Amino acid sequence: MGNRTSRHHRSSPERPPAQPKPMPQSQAQWPRPQAPVPAPDAGAGAMGRVLGRPMEDVRATYTFGRELGRGQFGVTYLVTHKATGQRFACKSIATRKLVHRDDIEDVRREVQIMYHLTGHRNIVELRGAYEDRHSVNLIMELCEGGELFDRIIARGHYSERAAAALCREIVRVVHSCHSMGVFHRDLKPENFLFLNTKEDSPLKATDFGLSAFFKHGEQFKDLVGSAYYVAPEVLKRNYGAEADIWSAGVILYILLSGVPPFWAENEDGIFNAVLCGNIDFSADPWPSISNGAKDLVKKMLRQDPKERLTAAEILNHSWIREDGEAPDKPLDITVISRMKQFRAMNKLKKVALKVVAQNLSEEEITGLKEMFRSLDTDNSGTITLEELRSGLPKLGTKISESEIRQLMEAADVDGNGTIDYDEFISATMHMNRLEKEDHILKAFEYFDKDHSGCITVDELEEALKKYDMGDDKTIKEIIAEVDTDHVSTFHSGS
Repeated sequence: MGNRTSRHHRSSPERPPAQPKPMPQSQAQWPRPQAPVPAPDAGAGAMGRVLGRPMEDVRATYTFGRELGRGQFGVTYLVTHKATGQRFACKSIATRKLVHRDDIEDVRREVQIMYHLTGHRNIVELRGAYEDRHSVNLIMELCEGGELFDRIIARGHYSERAAAALCREIVRVVHSCHSMGVFHRDLKPENFLFLNTKEDSPLKATDFGLSAFFKHGEQFKDLVGSAYYVAPEVLKRNYGAEADIWSAGVILYILLSGVPPFWAENEDGIFNAVLCGNIDFSADPWPSISNGAKDLVKKMLRQDPKERLTAAEILNHSWIREDGEAPDKPLDITVISRMKQFRAMNKLKKVALKVVAQNLSEEEITGLKEMFRSLDTDNSGTITLEELRSGLPKLGTKISESEIRQLMEAADVDGNGTIDYDEFISATMHMNRLEKEDHILKAFEYFDKDHSGCITVDELEEALKKYDMGDDKTIKEIIAEVDTDHVSTFHSGS
């Protein structure tokens, strides 16, 4: 599952079984093969096969600028409206990679949901959707205030009252979505952005790529979401919109303590912790946090989704109300420190992974080359999900469900829905080589440009910038988190 699952996990409402049982984690949970969607007739020209309306050249209206980010399913760019000079964000999804009917339906549904929700203060506004021969482009309002965690870390004063105010905005999003028949399915801090840098900026929910329309009582079975935030009933593949409440509860726990409630070294460990559901309120800073806050967290993270509070009930909870009980005294400083470490950890891991991939020897790559050729059955130079799903067992590869998900998550770095050769090498290397000591040493040596046996702050900063791990401020914060002894060097034993 990693950060999120593939777009090929399609929403599938169904009646709940009489006795829902957990699905073994070793079983690959992928959809049945489907007939490919025929490519549009080159001569037809006018009608887009995804949005079902005449094609338009988005670049005739907008000037494309720098890349703002990339996810599993698309790349987001800064764009400027040529006539007005207004700036927006544009999420581009390559249409050539939408090879099955479900892929197209997913994109259509994302556009439908964003139009359906547009107008809510806490939901990013969709200004327009364009389709040309190469991509579907979603023009959205530009959120320049940074991610949720970034704003918290930048604050000098952070209290339960501040956490309650942020949680209130998040739950308002959930309430609005659910009341309008929309299930977000991927609530996490990265999907909440501030519209601007002002103190009173609204918090905006983004990325409805995994969202689905639902009716009361409908159950879903596809495995979607992000590991730290996934609800236990999602892992059991029998769930409804209450799973959004669980994810919001996890975010609240992190807002108050700086760390996720369910933690492990790998994805399977996180899933096991989620299924066990033991929440730690004994470690710092929880003894100093109010009973009202703990009561709300417990009621949002109940294992039985039917016992969880609804969004409306949360907004009426005595701790979270605008005139509520949340105290304004500053939270323990360790909360911010932990939050910084939680945020910085993934960024540093990404850099190390890329460095190791680039330093593999020819001998180490030969087997992976042959594996790639075997999986690429249509000799297209890319591997689709279906090719991966059907090909790995034929190669005798024993790979668990979560490892397949990790492979897909790690592999499709450009978000186009397929894995090319370089992506495949990096991802498969990640499966079994990253922790080898010699590869860790290679990564260290890459950073250690002058071969002095230690990495300077300047060397680390250069690498982080090269791999686009954030703006200057973010990079300096990451460095501060790993430079624990403040001597500005990192040794090979660190």
